[in-house]
Amino acid sequence: MGAENVDTAYVGAESVSQESVDERSADERSEGSEAPGSGSDEPQGEARPEARLERAVRAAEQALIEFEIAVETFRVEVENFSRLHHQKLGPMYSRLDELDAQIAEAQAARTGDPEDIRKADEARARVMPMPGVEELFHGWMDSEGLFPEAVAMLTDQPVRPPQRVRPSDEARKLYRELARKAHPDLAQDEDERMRRDEFISRVNAAYARGDEALLRELSEEWAAGPVPKEWKPSRSEELYARLEWLSERKEMLTLVAHELEESAIGAMLKLAPDDPDRLLEEIAEQLLAQVGEREAELARLAG
Repeated sequence: MGAENVDTAYVGAESVSQESVDERSADERSEGSEAPGSGSDEPQGEARPEARLERAVRAAEQALIEFEIAVETFRVEVENFSRLHHQKLGPMYSRLDELDAQIAEAQAARTGDPEDIRKADEARARVMPMPGVEELFHGWMDSEGLFPEAVAMLTDQPVRPPQRVRPSDEARKLYRELARKAHPDLAQDEDERMRRDEFISRVNAAYARGDEALLRELSEEWAAGPVPKEWKPSRSEELYARLEWLSERKEMLTLVAHELEESAIGAMLKLAPDDPDRLLEEIAEQLLAQVGEREAELARLAG
C-alpha cells in the first residue's frame, strides 16, 4: 500500500464502522418501538446506559485496526525497498564514490592547487573504511558482543565479584530481621504468599551483594505495609479511557506514517507507488550511466 493510502484507510474504516453503528442503532430503535405483545424479548430503549459508548469503542477499535494494517503495510514496503536498495545499488554508490575520489586525486595531481588537494582529501575520506566496533565503543563491546562488565551494568548485576565472602554485620542483621518479618510461611493466603515471595527474593539479592543501603530501603518498604489496592473505575469510565487510548494510538500511528512518508525511501516510493520494483531498476540504470561517465572522465584525466 502506498503512503498516500495510509490515512485514507483509517478514514474509510471509520466510515464503515460508523455505518455499522448507525445500522445497529436503527435496528435497535426499531426493535425497541415494537408494540407490546409482539413477541419480542428485547427490552424497550437502550439495554444499558453504556451500550452506545460500547458501540463507539468497537467502531473506533475496528477503524484503528484498519489504520494499523495500512501503516504496517507501508512500513514493510519502505523497509523492503530500503534493504533491496542497499543490496542492489549499494555497490554502485560505492563505485561512484571511489571514482569521484580518483578523479579528484587525478585533478589535484595535475594542478597541484591547494583547493583541488583539499577536495581530493575530502573525496577520499568519504570512501575510507568505517571504524571498527571496538573503536566506536571503546572497550564496551567487540564483534562478539557486549563485554561481561557492560552486560552486568545493563542488567543491574554486580560489575565485579563481591569483595568479601561474608557481608558486613549490619547487612546480616538487617537481612535476618527482614527474613523473620517477611517470610512467606507467615502468609495467611496465596496472594500474601506471592507478595512475600517476591519481596524476599529482593532481600536475598541485596544481601548476596552485601548492599546495606538497599536492605535499609527494603526494611522501610516492609514497615510501610502493602500497597493498597487500586481504585477500580466504573464501566463508563473504562470505556471513556479506552476511547482516549484509541485516539492517542491513532495520533501516534499518524506520526509514524508521516515519518515514513517523509523519509528518503518513502519519498522514492512516492515516485512509483504502483511498481516500486521497476523504480529500483530505473535507478540502477541511471547509476550505471553515471559510472560510465565517471570512468570516461577518469580515463581522460589519466591520458
